[in-house]
Amino acid sequence: MKTKKFFRIAGLLLVAFLFIWTFVFLYQKSQPVEVIYEIVTPKVTDLEKTTVATGKIEPRDEVLIKPQISGIIAEVYKVAGEQIKAGEVIAKVKVIPELGQLNSAESRLRLAEISARQAETDFSRTKKLYEEQLISREEYEKAEVSVKQAREELQTANDNLQIVKEGISQSNASFSSTLIRSTIDGLILDIPIKVGNSVIMSNTFNDGTTIATVANMNDLIFRGNIDETEVGRIHENMPVKLTIGALQNLSFDAVLEYISPKGVEQNGANLFEIKAALSAPDSVMIRSGYSANAEIVLERMQQVLAIPEGCVEFSGDSTFVYLLTAEQPQQFRRQQIEVGMSDGIKIAVKSGITTNDRLRGNEVSD
Repeated sequence: MKTKKFFRIAGLLLVAFLFIWTFVFLYQKSQPVEVIYEIVTPKVTDLEKTTVATGKIEPRDEVLIKPQISGIIAEVYKVAGEQIKAGEVIAKVKVIPELGQLNSAESRLRLAEISARQAETDFSRTKKLYEEQLISREEYEKAEVSVKQAREELQTANDNLQIVKEGISQSNASFSSTLIRSTIDGLILDIPIKVGNSVIMSNTFNDGTTIATVANMNDLIFRGNIDETEVGRIHENMPVKLTIGALQNLSFDAVLEYISPKGVEQNGANLFEIKAALSAPDSVMIRSGYSANAEIVLERMQQVLAIPEGCVEFSGDSTFVYLLTAEQPQQFRRQQIEVGMSDGIKIAVKSGITTNDRLRGNEVSD
């Protein structure tokens, strides 16, 4: 009997304990949780609103050197990375004559030789008759003109055959089109051909084979794209700050000099091309094709009262902050303010608070 009575009392005590513990737990859960907020003080600072355009660095003038004659590359005298002057020879082309042109040039030369021999014979006969005063001076002068024409045609036919066979003649060796020369001073960026490669001359119907790419690396520009939402806020001659991925911890000044009047759709966005002239010291080696970011200042405010944008509550056309009125526990009062420019992190405050106010910031703990 005593054992049963003991277990009965123990069970009642356990039930009572569980009841009290549940009551205490539910009571604690029902109490409001105190939230602690970071306290922010407004500060006077400078604000800048910027946009970033992505693009590449490239020379303003990049020239493709093309041959003026078709053939086979016989010699290459330069390599990529060399400085070159206008007129310097980059490569030499060996002409492979076309069979029809070769036959025509050889036939023309044979006919010119026949005509020249006949003209020389006729002139010798005419000259003798003139010296014997058997013919007039007019007839002598006509014969003299005919022999000169025959000699000129022979020389022209011979030059034409040499050009067809070799791409050059003795009479115009200084103007040879077999020697491919640079047209500008600059740096050789690329020589895509090798000895033995076939090349095609540049003409109206064909761009021709590129022998070399030459550029003036002292005149570089940034070429990139900017979104249509920002293009209306920029203009020529705006300062630009360039950062190049390959040159860490370095930034370069540039000046915006071109904004495309026509947008191009890319991946669903309407983008406009921009160009900026780059200023870089001679001590820094910048290569063509470096990826770069251009930061453009759209708006700037100096020495304005600013607070973190996270402190601001936006309600329709109105903006509010919460001023600290008591610290233990924290209590706040809602205050309407007038805001100005935002740089995405901080926002300018035109009226409603001062540097003496303390504002509710982000929640820091329970």
